[in-house]
Amino acid sequence: MANVIKRATRDAYGESLVALGAEYPDLIVLDSDLAAATKTGIFKKAYPDRFFDCGIAEQNMMSIAAGLAASGKQVFASTFAMFAAGRAFEQIRNSIGYPHLPVKIGATHAGISVGEDGATHQCCEDISLMRTIPGMTIINPADAVEAEKAMRAVMMLDGPVYLRFGRLAVPVIFNDSYHFEIGKGVQLTEGNDVTIIATGLMVSEALAAAEQLKNEGISARVINIATVKPIDTEIILKAAQETGAIVTAEEHSIIGGLGSVVSETVSETLPVTVIRVGVNDTFGKSGPAVELLKLFGLSAENIVAKAKQAMFLKHI
Repeated sequence: MANVIKRATRDAYGESLVALGAEYPDLIVLDSDLAAATKTGIFKKAYPDRFFDCGIAEQNMMSIAAGLAASGKQVFASTFAMFAAGRAFEQIRNSIGYPHLPVKIGATHAGISVGEDGATHQCCEDISLMRTIPGMTIINPADAVEAEKAMRAVMMLDGPVYLRFGRLAVPVIFNDSYHFEIGKGVQLTEGNDVTIIATGLMVSEALAAAEQLKNEGISARVINIATVKPIDTEIILKAAQETGAIVTAEEHSIIGGLGSVVSETVSETLPVTVIRVGVNDTFGKSGPAVELLKLFGLSAENIVAKAKQAMFLKHI
């Protein structure tokens, strides 16, 4: 594992903005006094005339983004996930979502891996909130490569997009040949005993869990879901039918996130056991990101335990 390359998805976000800025002269980036942390400062340096710091006024920033998009500009509005989904929810809903404007919301520092910033900044509710906005696309990339591919894909999308990025450097899973498609899940391993459906930084943990299970003679199918909305129902239902047991894994509350989407999907068509790995009904706490992930059960070891539980339940 010492040779594993790690990059934060927020770094890929900033670098992608610069690359896209060269191709799209009408691309404008807004930030709310967090350019160094969100990595939009890279774009600011490259294209200072197309970058606007809106100050600590996230609600105003979303309204400005709506106005720019309505006038035909390509707009990215960036801040921490807590301030985007939380503080500016009304403006996103009414000014961006309701008129279905193509504003791309770059939400960084999502989940408890924000670490020492503590519970007030560890947003584990954002997917749940954004899911309720009609027409909102939600993308939660697993690594830096997928983040870059997703950034390019959303440029062609008509309508609002919520892009979820992390602060913590995570293993790079994909290579440059990886093809990303909005709304499509990707099966990463073969398996017939249990399915592990993961999103974001939990994809690498899911792969590690599958390897541990393999060593115990259990075959686990790992599916990466980057597009949480619209969800790839076909790949989920196929897994439900062929393995009969599902574990979901996400760095988000188990309420309203990936686990909820998968549960809703299979319960309406093909009911199977679904066990959710994520942040339980609790707030986070301050501490080193890696230690927090383990403390809250966001680990390969916990996924393994839940996979065995799901397999047991499917035979009852």
